[in-house]
Amino acid sequence: MKFTKPLLASILLLFFMLWAPLGQTEFLVQHWMKIGTFAIPFLLIGSFSFLDIDKSSELAKDFRFMALLLLFTYVIHQFEEHWVDLFGNHYAFYSFNNRFILEILGQPQSDIVPLTKKSIYAINTSLVWLVGLLAVLRSPKHLFPFFAMAGIMLINGLVHLASGIAKFQYNPGLLTSIVLFIPLYFWTMKQARHRVSRYKIYLVTGIIWAFLAHVIMVAGLLLANWYGVFSEPLYWVVLVVWSIVPLTILKDDHLTRTLSDQKN
Repeated sequence: MKFTKPLLASILLLFFMLWAPLGQTEFLVQHWMKIGTFAIPFLLIGSFSFLDIDKSSELAKDFRFMALLLLFTYVIHQFEEHWVDLFGNHYAFYSFNNRFILEILGQPQSDIVPLTKKSIYAINTSLVWLVGLLAVLRSPKHLFPFFAMAGIMLINGLVHLASGIAKFQYNPGLLTSIVLFIPLYFWTMKQARHRVSRYKIYLVTGIIWAFLAHVIMVAGLLLANWYGVFSEPLYWVVLVVWSIVPLTILKDDHLTRTLSDQKN
């Protein structure tokens, strides 16, 4: 599926409204996760209509369905992380992770907040919402955005799990990481293994991209908000650029041949 001009314009308009929010910055920064949650029914209506219209192949429907499932599952995870956690705390990820980062830095009493709510907003709307949207729109002709979305789900889930084990403590997002993220990742990869040429290359490259996304996320955050090497808005731009990188990776004709084989 190619990006038509109306579709590309719609994507640009969507993220312009998110990132240049016309005087509603504080509202969106505080409530973006609620918007994502309440958008799910409307996205489902549109996506089922979209899948029904596309008669090209069952493979197309399989991968678009799985990409949608990854995106919706991540929105549920964001509910636990940033809206209401398992103990009823609101926006618990913000305070929990700032305490965690400051402990690692050896400055538990610092007045500086390394992880701002604006950066949380930028991280989640770029590395999750944008990548997830690209995974849906580009499947199945170009599948790397799908593997990137799956990879970021796996790495994020493992980070939550490792943190929980290391501290022997619940962290916001741990429940959905264990119950949804890790099982869904392995299920989607099992489905993809029988449908994609050079599956192992896609799998490994997706994990590498997702791992580097987390490195950029954490290192950029510290460089911008703790060490002051560059500005926080520049950090957000880097996140957006890295979110678009999957459009340029493993873009070949292997999937086209797979589709042709299926039709025959």
